Amino acid sequence: MARVVIDPVTRIEGHLRIEAQVDGGYVADAWSSGTMFRGIELILKGRDPREAWIWAQRICGVCTTVHALASVRSVENALNVEVPDNARIVRNLIAASQNVQDHVIHFYHLHALDWVDVTSALKADPGKTSQIAESISPWPKSSRNYFKGVQDKVNALVTRQQLSLFTSGYWGHPAYQLPPEVNLLAVAHYLEALDFQRQFIRIHAVLGGKNPHLQTYLVGGMTTTVDPNEPEAVINPERIGLLRDLVTQAQAFVEQVYLPDVLAIAGFYREWFQLGAGLGNFLGYGDYPAGSIDDMSRFYFPRGIVMKCDLSKVYPLDPMQVTESVAHAWYEYSGGDNAPKHPWRGETNPKYSGPKPPYEFLDVEAKYSWLKAPRYDGTPMEVGPLARVAIAYASGHPQVKPAVDATLKKLNAPPAALFSTLGRVAARAIESQLMAAQMTTWVDQLENNMSRGNLAIHNGDMWNPDSWPKNARGAGFHEAPRGSLGHWVEIENKQIKNYQAVVPTTWNAGPRDEKGQRGAYEVSLLKTPVADPERPLEILRTVHSFDPCMGCAVHVMDIRGHSIKKLSMV
Repeated sequence: MARVVIDPVTRIEGHLRIEAQVDGGYVADAWSSGTMFRGIELILKGRDPREAWIWAQRICGVCTTVHALASVRSVENALNVEVPDNARIVRNLIAASQNVQDHVIHFYHLHALDWVDVTSALKADPGKTSQIAESISPWPKSSRNYFKGVQDKVNALVTRQQLSLFTSGYWGHPAYQLPPEVNLLAVAHYLEALDFQRQFIRIHAVLGGKNPHLQTYLVGGMTTTVDPNEPEAVINPERIGLLRDLVTQAQAFVEQVYLPDVLAIAGFYREWFQLGAGLGNFLGYGDYPAGSIDDMSRFYFPRGIVMKCDLSKVYPLDPMQVTESVAHAWYEYSGGDNAPKHPWRGETNPKYSGPKPPYEFLDVEAKYSWLKAPRYDGTPMEVGPLARVAIAYASGHPQVKPAVDATLKKLNAPPAALFSTLGRVAARAIESQLMAAQMTTWVDQLENNMSRGNLAIHNGDMWNPDSWPKNARGAGFHEAPRGSLGHWVEIENKQIKNYQAVVPTTWNAGPRDEKGQRGAYEVSLLKTPVADPERPLEILRTVHSFDPCMGCAVHVMDIRGHSIKKLSMV
């Protein structure tokens, strides 16, 4: 048996360590360790609840806006505040654009190199690549000369030994199965996706003021002004036109580049529709309201739970059943570490007890991660695009079900194929297609409200803290690109008494709990084939299929307790 250690796992946000026991060429056991500490919950204590979103958004430098949204929703829930319709629409547009951009970045720039051998593209016949491209999509950049130009660029990098991020790839690994021509197609679209996501996320600059760390959220609504007769207004007819153009471009890229590429690549790796299935239990808070946030029946993505890969039934979800265990995490709970706590009673008390770096292996029988272990009614769950798609599919969603069926038909695969490493990849592409299409509806709604004189964007009734109850608590939920995100806040005497964030990567990458139950990563890696333990490409395929965001799950600390940097907010 061989103990494989990947530390750090690259092409993710943050720091993740994976240890796997390989026996007879397959993973027999696995452990997921977040190697940094998150302390945002401690920073938020004692602060004004109205500014919580500003700090919470700093949990991550990549998916920043998701924490702002969950945070304002938690405070609004605590104070019983309803936001105007325009604020709902603007929030939906910001969240959906984050979703589409994030999924495109994940597939091309974080995950594709697990399937695409960049150096093989140099052996491709550009003419044959052109024929393949034209056979799967009407995308205009598909000529022989175009692909020859991309090939020449890559060759120039190789000749000058300037491969940069491509330098340390497992090129030539026997697990790579794409022909050179498909590798060249994927490399070309890797470069195109860089430009696409840069242009598309201008939506955040328009509606949020900047990206990352958007600036226009407020408890009670948004600061995004709406006025058809004011050229300086954030949302006016000209800006509506820009938003519509950007959404149209996104639809074209997702439908003519992203989704066809996923289908083309998946066709050469069909065995990965039987690998990486994992827990089979899926959780989704639901999101993208069509009216009040309390009317979950009108969410675009429904709330619910699917158990044991059974798409015949969706179980109701009760957020009071969410807990976090620290039995194998470097924290301590008052009352003992073997008793999980609901987030409203949650504690963030770091206590590192692991080996001192550098070390060969983790002590996996003890505590081994800075991630807690979230559970639903004591059961580990997977969250993310696959969970959302599975719950919506099982619910008979009028857009999701036909989109999934159409994709599965092209792959000649049954619905059960979704529960796999490649199923997660396909679910992201399907979700991006649906979100890009739905964004057009929200732009239309915004334009219609503006034309009818409905310009309200913020509810100011709650802005006077003297009107607040002495004690209040609330929870805010959002289906972030990587999965179900929950922020829980307790307010006392106009200040935050306690704050807890249970994030998607904590659900998926968390360690074992007090019962010894593995987390989603750890289960998904079981039985994964490993051709070369020195180059564990196959392990990375499944881990990357979750799109880890360790910055959301953990934050840095000095193990000696020294202050690293003191910041003041002005």
